[in-house]
Amino acid sequence: MIALIQTWIFLALALALLAVEIWAFVNALRFRPDAYTAAGKRSKTFWAVLTGVAMLLGFLSIPYPVGRGSGSMLLTLAGIVIAGVFLADVLPALKQVMRRAQGNRW
Repeated sequence: MIALIQTWIFLALALALLAVEIWAFVNALRFRPDAYTAAGKRSKTFWAVLTGVAMLLGFLSIPYPVGRGSGSMLLTLAGIVIAGVFLADVLPALKQVMRRAQGNRW
C-alpha cells in the first residue's frame, strides 16, 4: 500500500517537472536567435535542443506502468537541472535584452 502511494506521489512530481521542462522548451523557441547573442548566451539552437532533451528525459521519467518503481530518478534530475538552468539564467537575460530592444524603438 505504501509503495503504491509513493508511486502516485512520484507520478505527480514527474508530471509537474515535465510541465516545467515543457515551459522551458517553449520559451527557448519563443525568442529570436539574435536575442541569445545579445544576451551573451549560447545559440538558440543549442538551448532548443538542450531543453528538448530535458523534455524528453522528463517524459521518459514518468512511471508507467504504475508500480514500476523509481529507477528513472537520474533522468528526472538531469531533465529538471537543464530546464532550471535555462529558466533561472538564460530566460531572464533574454527578457532583459528584449525589454531593452523594445525601449530603443520609442
